Amino acid sequence: MAGMDGGRPSICPTLLYTDAKAAVTQLTEAFGFTELSVYEGEDGRVLHAELVQGNGAVMLGSRGSGSAFDNAMKGAGPVGVYVVVDDVDAHHQTAVEHGAEILMPPTDQDYGSRDYMARDAEGNVWTFGTYAPETGI
Repeated sequence: MAGMDGGRPSICPTLLYTDAKAAVTQLTEAFGFTELSVYEGEDGRVLHAELVQGNGAVMLGSRGSGSAFDNAMKGAGPVGVYVVVDDVDAHHQTAVEHGAEILMPPTDQDYGSRDYMARDAEGNVWTFGTYAPETGI
């Protein structure tokens, strides 16, 4: 696949959560991600997790770990992530059933995509849609 090396995505959004365990649960149950790996510290906090959907991945961890990334992200606001899905309406229904905050219902866009927007429990905005950029790679 273009932009991939051995099945590995070349770009992975990375997010920090106050409650990373709850984030993993919400992202897998409400938003359909698959847990690839979760590494916890001795205190049970998530140090690093990798979740996949399609050929993309997101990495996440816990705020307050003291890592270089945690320190660099201090004061950073929520982020927005776009994820390509095949069936927006079914995906949306699953998110609703799991209590996700929906910011925009499934909507046909002028540029040909159908997408919806949701906010996770810590304020990050996730858009799920049918549009997939053609990178030409």
